[in-house]
Amino acid sequence: MAITYKDAGVDIDAGEALVERIKPLARSTMRPEVLGGLGGFAALCRIPTGYREPILVSGTDGVGTKLKTAFAANKHDTIGIDLVAMCVNDVLVTGAEPLFFLDYFATGALDVDTAAAVIAGIAEGCRQAGCALVGGETAELPGMYADGEYDLAGFAVGIVERAKILDGKRIRPGDCVIGVASSGLHSNGYSLARKVLTLDHDADALLAPTRIYVKAIRAALAAADIKGLAHITGGGLVENPPRILGDGLVMRLDERKWPQLPVFGKIAASGVARSEMRRTFNCSLGLVAVVAAGDAERVQAAFESAGERAFIVGDIAPGSGPSRVEFA
Repeated sequence: MAITYKDAGVDIDAGEALVERIKPLARSTMRPEVLGGLGGFAALCRIPTGYREPILVSGTDGVGTKLKTAFAANKHDTIGIDLVAMCVNDVLVTGAEPLFFLDYFATGALDVDTAAAVIAGIAEGCRQAGCALVGGETAELPGMYADGEYDLAGFAVGIVERAKILDGKRIRPGDCVIGVASSGLHSNGYSLARKVLTLDHDADALLAPTRIYVKAIRAALAAADIKGLAHITGGGLVENPPRILGDGLVMRLDERKWPQLPVFGKIAASGVARSEMRRTFNCSLGLVAVVAAGDAERVQAAFESAGERAFIVGDIAPGSGPSRVEFA
């Protein structure tokens, strides 16, 4: 009997069935700039009209060991939202509008239903972000992953007018810091969270999908001048804000100014020090914005009108020490 690729663990028919399942999902995310659909060797996209000096912005990320929580809970319909969020939020904080998204899904043996659930979440994330799911790659790699497990990576491209790039260079002492609430851990710190929390009691909190801040950031940008935005991801509140601060500046945050989600209280109560919490987790803030003091209330209101919870959480001050973020 002739040996087939399927005998070696790769089911081409399953891959083709998955492509047919996800075509309607991809179509639901399309933008007018996208040419063609799934099935080609590469995706084509026009530059949107209305830009004088358009700059493309790209970002890539995964969801880390949050995947392990999805495997344990056998819940795969929201992890794709996390994947989109982790990529597009990084693109967003430059001031860019997300254009399109591609995913990479790798597994040992392709389960069409599981993969379709994951990609349905990716499509939902793209709809929330207003970007098109233009393609991706599904890889079946026998022996590379445990049964029932998979890995994900995402790639986002956005566009921004050169003159409107947000790089933090205009941030000055006296500016205000606005924090925008997270939905939970988002997709960071799960190796530590899984060590101290149990899935039986904390599944909903652990699997809450990452917030996608597209609508909120667009509303805030329309409301007033934003000088800088930081996505609070790996490195937490300690390592992310300094990425938009110039030399000689420090961000001062008052943790009494925003409510803490219960999941972070549970983690801290398990014995994790406050300093470790700040440098590992977002501590209930998924995004921070820096604005002139006179614009703070207007920008806060814009975030809230877009459906987010926002708080004035601190300010910018002169500082030259090793710590670029100080906590009250």
